[in-house]
Amino acid sequence: MKKIKVTQIKSAIDRPERQKRTLVALGLKKNNASVEVEATPQILGMVNKVNHLVKVEELAK
Repeated sequence: MKKIKVTQIKSAIDRPERQKRTLVALGLKKNNASVEVEATPQILGMVNKVNHLVKVEELAK
């Protein structure tokens, strides 16, 4: 599996609760926080739901 780096670039303030919980589930707690995760279909779906709040980068193996 390839890995991706997900960085939160916008605040979760004034966002629906579902989007806030998605950010927490991805491991993002505050702005400019980054996590490296496996690019599974579940993770990619979560990233797609909050793509306006995060930046995604593919990591080289």
